Amino acid sequence: MNFTKLQGAGNDFILVEASNINRDWPGVARAVCDRHFGVGGDGLLLLLPSKVAHFRMRIFNPDGTEPEACGNGLRCLIRYILDRQLINLRVREVLVETASGIRKARLHETGTGLSAIQVGMGSPLNIKPMLRYTVAVAGKELELDLVSLGNPHAVYFSQEPVADFPLSRIGPEVQGLPVFPRGVNFEVARVLARKLLEARVRERGAGETLACGSGACAIAVAGRLRGYIDNKVDIKLPGGILNVEWDGAGEVLLGGPAETVFTGEWKDETIETD
Repeated sequence: MNFTKLQGAGNDFILVEASNINRDWPGVARAVCDRHFGVGGDGLLLLLPSKVAHFRMRIFNPDGTEPEACGNGLRCLIRYILDRQLINLRVREVLVETASGIRKARLHETGTGLSAIQVGMGSPLNIKPMLRYTVAVAGKELELDLVSLGNPHAVYFSQEPVADFPLSRIGPEVQGLPVFPRGVNFEVARVLARKLLEARVRERGAGETLACGSGACAIAVAGRLRGYIDNKVDIKLPGGILNVEWDGAGEVLLGGPAETVFTGEWKDETIETD
């Protein structure tokens, strides 16, 4: 099984063109994402044909679960499509079918002639009633903003540097609260300026990652509705900076780096081909 390793702001993925492969993909994800005995990654991306868009994407977490959305994974998928010239390079919008709906990727020329990739992440769902939702964890109260971008997020704005927040201890407790029966992505963020935030993310099914695209979008939505930031903001994560745009009403747009790391072949005798 041929694969390509890609990363976006340190959020890394193993991508497989899976149109002719029949496989236990949750099992494959658990094996290849293992950082000691596999390739290592925050998720497994499948590039598939679609009847309603240019392509279809599925993603599996390192624990084998299948999330609804992944912004960095989507941008890495588009980078792969561009690098392999799987679509006419004159096309400026690529439609990708995902579990949370059809997502649009916009391609912009940069000074070097390369395409900058900005993806639409949909509109946040039912956000205003879920601002400032208070929970009790680890003996203290946290005021969370709950945001859905097809997948669930709980955002906590801290007054202290995010590097000092005990994410490894508090994160699992927040994610295990009964109010989140299907789990939740937990983000801790701090406002540095109206156009700059810093953040860390603990993703369900993956643990803490160097970046999270949908998490960055959720942070921007919550910050915009609280009045902390403007329509455009840079979010500094441990793996790099992601750019988010949201006008307060429509679709959230996500931009940032997406690069190929290496290609390889996964040896597994149990792969079945059509």
